[in-house]
Amino acid sequence: MTTSSPDDQEVAGLAARLREQRLSSRLTLEAAAARVGLSTAYLSRLETGRRQPSLPVLLGLARAYGSTVSGLLGEAPGDPDPVVRGGAIEPGKAGGWGYRRAGAPGRAMQALRVQVPPGLQDEVVRVHPGEEWLCVVRGRLRLTLGERVHLLEEGDSAHFDSLTPHCIAAESGDGVELLFLHTLLQSPGGELCLGGGTPH
Repeated sequence: MTTSSPDDQEVAGLAARLREQRLSSRLTLEAAAARVGLSTAYLSRLETGRRQPSLPVLLGLARAYGSTVSGLLGEAPGDPDPVVRGGAIEPGKAGGWGYRRAGAPGRAMQALRVQVPPGLQDEVVRVHPGEEWLCVVRGRLRLTLGERVHLLEEGDSAHFDSLTPHCIAAESGDGVELLFLHTLLQSPGGELCLGGGTPH
């Protein structure tokens, strides 16, 4: 008898929550995909657990559904504890991105620990209201802001306006781990996509 691992269950849980959030937002698969700049087939794979979203995609879906990244990741709201204990980040099997909450849910800012896998990355450039801050904990990160490419080493950080077209990718061969903080400003056209291709 085959038993599913906690990692498999986590990916399945995220997939189910993505579908539930879309349905509760009264969006068809096609409409939701268009709103976030994804192909319908790719969003369908996310909702069935055959793929795991990259950080930009996860942020876009949270904004499109009027939710939060913590909500999509299954973090139950409650009395926020000011202390968030550390722990290992387990990379998902469907795409390799790994996430761990690093701040209390329900706040104006969201903090995450993120593992970005090596290899082909999400090349969709994101533009949306708000601010983002990130700090490289391990590995080397390629951060594209507008037309400039920045290579960040361990200990380097960046703080930028999210209306600047941006894209992140692992530059090191074993991926990169970073601390990521973003604000939750919303607007009707809050998630825009500027070329760069569709994730596969």
